[in-house]
Amino acid sequence: MKPNTVFKRAYNRGLTRLRHYAIASDIGSEPSWSQALAVSRTTVRAIFSAFAAGALIAYDGRRKVLLRPPVPADFYPEVETEQVGAIVEKQFMQWILHGDCKPGQQINALELSRQFGVSPSAVRDYLNRFPRYGLLERGPSGSWVFKGFTEDFAEELCEVRAMFELRSALRFISLADDETAWAELSRIRDDHLALIDEADIRFTDFSALDERLHRCINDASRNRFIVGFYDVISMIFHYHYQWNKRDERQRNIVAMHEHLAYIDALQRRDASAVAQSCNAHMATARLTLLSSIPRVGDAPETGRAWPIPALSRGGDPSRGRTRHGPGARNGCRPCENSSRLMGCDD
Repeated sequence: MKPNTVFKRAYNRGLTRLRHYAIASDIGSEPSWSQALAVSRTTVRAIFSAFAAGALIAYDGRRKVLLRPPVPADFYPEVETEQVGAIVEKQFMQWILHGDCKPGQQINALELSRQFGVSPSAVRDYLNRFPRYGLLERGPSGSWVFKGFTEDFAEELCEVRAMFELRSALRFISLADDETAWAELSRIRDDHLALIDEADIRFTDFSALDERLHRCINDASRNRFIVGFYDVISMIFHYHYQWNKRDERQRNIVAMHEHLAYIDALQRRDASAVAQSCNAHMATARLTLLSSIPRVGDAPETGRAWPIPALSRGGDPSRGRTRHGPGARNGCRPCENSSRLMGCDD
């Protein structure tokens, strides 16, 4: 972690919390802030000192009084609040997406560390998460080989993802109103609307937005195993099946509208609607992922486009082994069992 990253993240969250107080009002005690920001009282005292130095608050005896609301210039830049692991992940995923990386390609950790501007150990620590899942294989002299995965692997991953995602989504709607996740969710919604307006020319930007939404939801679980598992989810769902670019614009537009329904349910704190929209989206993602795995006999005739299940009325959506073209991302009809709380089994 970069120096003072914990402080800077907490400081930015504290600035957001200041917006809930009126000018000249007491902002509360150190213990209350320590609990709200999930940091020690020592860190809270350092944050208050920084607030005072920036003329945001003033001390009046034991009271701390708000002098002015925070402005964007008061916040630390996002790059200064990220953990090194998060920086490596973001850079690596962008490299996978835009570098035309395919199964069997060799990865050199030392070269990536130079390219990302981080230490070789940071890259190795990140890559070491994946061999146990069969996604990367260690080679000689610090090299790695990027592997593909099987249909059984994808089925197992989708099952676990559906459970974790719903658990996180239901936890999300129980968050307090002043949690920063709500503000991030609103920004993500606005970014979806802006992207839909320019979908014809910016549809490839959906990948990063997709990752932001699901990361925001899963982080709300406050569960280290769910958050850690999300690295594998991000590797596969948001990047792996994008190697196939066929029908990408249509698939991404469908997914954006699914996301907006999901976000709307979260913002209304409607548990039933959250479960329905979450499970429907997970079922679509499952069919999309399965359709991206090449199978013998699945290649279409020359010059013939793959069908997009969501745009077709035929077929049985409850049968996961039916033919859905590769890359048919988020294009399938929602599973008929999407109302079940523990995710789709079909």
